[in-house]
Amino acid sequence: MSPTPPHPAAPDGVPPADPPGPPGGAPEPSGPVAGVLDGFLRHLALERGRSEHTVRAYRGDLTGLLSRVEDVSALDLGLLRRWLAEGHAAGLGRSTLARRAAAARTFTAWAHRAGHLAADPGALLVSPRPRPALPDVLDTAETGSLFAAAVAGAAEGEPVALRDLAVVELLYATGVRVGELCGADVDDVDAGRRALRVLGKGNKERTVVYGVPAARALDRWLDTGRPALARSASPPALFLGARGGRIDPRIVREIVHSAVAAVPGAPDTGPHGLRHAAATHMLAGGADLRYVQELLGHAKLATTQLYTHVTVERLKVVHEQAHPRA
Repeated sequence: MSPTPPHPAAPDGVPPADPPGPPGGAPEPSGPVAGVLDGFLRHLALERGRSEHTVRAYRGDLTGLLSRVEDVSALDLGLLRRWLAEGHAAGLGRSTLARRAAAARTFTAWAHRAGHLAADPGALLVSPRPRPALPDVLDTAETGSLFAAAVAGAAEGEPVALRDLAVVELLYATGVRVGELCGADVDDVDAGRRALRVLGKGNKERTVVYGVPAARALDRWLDTGRPALARSASPPALFLGARGGRIDPRIVREIVHSAVAAVPGAPDTGPHGLRHAAATHMLAGGADLRYVQELLGHAKLATTQLYTHVTVERLKVVHEQAHPRA
């Protein structure tokens, strides 16, 4: 049995959107079709270890397709192509169409293996390649201003401020995804080696390292901030919410957006923006592409190579400004 590929996204780790189906909405599949869809989603969650968010995104993509048939066996290449063509006519972007096509291919491959389809029509389905898109990236000066403001905010030792400083420091220092940070426990920290163990996509474990500023912020959080927020029923989570539970990804996003908002002229960005900034700044500083791939937990080197485009564009600007024959 060939493995089901991960749900496509923009650069690796960017959470897929939760598409509602065709414009105007689509009725939920019913009867046997609904049962097959539920079986596929269980397969993704239980056998392939896909996240709840990814499974929800697959459901959104496939609802509009499967609501068109009364039996899964009616799916054929013509219907798949018409579904994508209608989305294109409705103004859907290339990346959305590519994601939907990939979702359809993953579903029909599974349905064929499971005996719901005599053949796999998705194997012949092609879609426009999405144009790789990276969000605006903080430059090094903006990053410095962000951390200067965060350090100043934590100067008085207020527990939540100490937590917020440690969160932004670790996100930028390690390039981890927000879900990886929220899922980390205290025991995942190796303070002596300045390393953090995280569980990434596909339940793959990796170890990331961080520098002195992040270590200093993390030590203060663990020594004085976390004990102040912890309750008797608190989990072993590395980061806690204000009520003592494991921190929610939504709170982490609010922390980062708030920190970035304090930097004049900086592009609005969230945790994934810090991940992009970390990758871009490391490559611009001469880091080996394979090292950055390992740090970010990318399955494919091609995903990491997206960041080289950003650094090359900056090199072109510098070249045009400084080279006498630019």
